[in-house]
Amino acid sequence: MSRRLSFLAASHFLVACLGFGLGVYLLPILTAPADPPADAVRTAINDATYHAAFKRDLPGSDRLHWAEGSVGVGQKTIAFSGEMAPGPDYKVYLTRDYVDTIDGFLKVKAQARRVGEARSFKRLLIDVPPDVNVKDYTTVVVWCETFSKFISAAQYRDPER
Repeated sequence: MSRRLSFLAASHFLVACLGFGLGVYLLPILTAPADPPADAVRTAINDATYHAAFKRDLPGSDRLHWAEGSVGVGQKTIAFSGEMAPGPDYKVYLTRDYVDTIDGFLKVKAQARRVGEARSFKRLLIDVPPDVNVKDYTTVVVWCETFSKFISAAQYRDPER
């Protein structure tokens, strides 16, 4: 009887963990707003002052936390077209220094400027706050605030220029 009870407890625990994990993964997908129109994102990227790319294979990214695609940074908008691993509570930051790991971002997070949220996972169109000068920064970073996970980064400007 105790073996059966142990098996039932273990199997219920595993199912509960699986359900929780699927919920954390699927909830952002199910509640994500519609992507901004492709034409608007493409125009924003083409009109942007700076261009960069999120790369999937950065040291701080992994198979569950990544982004890849084109990024356009202008004084009024930041646009992204590509793919991003879905997840909750993604924030978009500008940093003065290029970072590509969790530790790297945590070192500069206090000086980073949060400019918006990534709620959709194929295209983004973020209005840059009026008090932010994108020339003061070099890199766009996507960060999961809830789980302190690095998603990706794209250096759009050389700090020497």
